[in-house]
Amino acid sequence: MKTPSDITHFSLQPADFHWIGENLSRPECVLAERDGTLWVSDDRAALTRIAPDGTQRRLGAQKAMPNGIARARDGSFVIANIGDGRLWRLDRDGSESVMLDQVEGRALGSLNFAYIDSHDRLWITVSTLTEPRIKAVETPTPDGFLALIEGNTGRIVLDGLCFTNEIRIDGAGQWMYIVETAHARILRARLDAAGIPGAPEVFGPARLAADAKPDGCAFDSEGNLWVTDVGGHRIWVMTPEGEAHIVFEDPAGTFLTRPSSIAFAGPDLRTAVIGSLALDRLATFRSPIAGAPMSHWR
Repeated sequence: MKTPSDITHFSLQPADFHWIGENLSRPECVLAERDGTLWVSDDRAALTRIAPDGTQRRLGAQKAMPNGIARARDGSFVIANIGDGRLWRLDRDGSESVMLDQVEGRALGSLNFAYIDSHDRLWITVSTLTEPRIKAVETPTPDGFLALIEGNTGRIVLDGLCFTNEIRIDGAGQWMYIVETAHARILRARLDAAGIPGAPEVFGPARLAADAKPDGCAFDSEGNLWVTDVGGHRIWVMTPEGEAHIVFEDPAGTFLTRPSSIAFAGPDLRTAVIGSLALDRLATFRSPIAGAPMSHWR
């Protein structure tokens, strides 16, 4: 059996980063495909496609503030638009339609993220119903939730969360991991036989750092959870045991500004790509461990 890498010794310097893309606009979320294509959220359209040769084109016209992206088995995209509070479907020909704007009679408010798991189930996170939403980050407000979308309806499976952000299910399919931004922590909830999460518990530190605002997350192939931190301009990695380690930090936010998501790309899944709330391009670095493939890679 292969011995797991000791990821806690890994760190990055500015010289370790490279850049992809140009003139992007709020590239909050990144989705990588097997052929090297990157899809990036874009508030001037819906998505920007960055081809393997670096050429770019925009797709969609929903505007507002496209945020989290998932790719369905048929190649279409599901987009959580945090600006208009609607869940969109976007086809590759550019056609768009609203899938959902409420769950159980509740508005989707600051709809943050869409996630398709290995069983093709679609999950969404709503960060808050508070307006403006920054108030729910500054003062933790338990009005965020997680919902499972089935057809044209959804059901809330976890409620009372404080600015729910990105989610992931581990490789064994046993736990769902939830970024709770307002409390600067990661939660996890065990999945039952039907794949529904139970009561969440804190995974790792009760608070990553005093100024932390964790946002995005992704697993690598050894079960480590990589986390971006828009508050401290950091990249964290958390071991399966919950030990949190800072891989990179930029206290002034002048280099890696407000990193919001992480995706593993490249043929070996070792190119980590970082989205941002503020930069107009994507930062990349080489990871010592391959990422866990997303459902659309399988």
